[in-house]
Amino acid sequence: MDIKWDALGQVFVISLAVSVVVVAVFSLGALALAARQSARQSAQERGTGTGAGGLAAAVLCFTACAAVVLYGIYLIVPQFH
Repeated sequence: MDIKWDALGQVFVISLAVSVVVVAVFSLGALALAARQSARQSAQERGTGTGAGGLAAAVLCFTACAAVVLYGIYLIVPQFH
């Protein structure tokens, strides 16, 4: 019986860690979008730049989150194997 509880504990710890990482990466993406908006407003006032770096960072963060979620769905749904 102890082996089953150990396995359950490992699954819990890993799923908790992955959830925290996904939320952190998603938050970084949202922060990058907010920074981009702020940079765009400043750039429009000065007449320079577009804040494209913030958009690229946000897209990268959101893509990483989507990839992790899709991989989790792939692991859970047996029809995909």
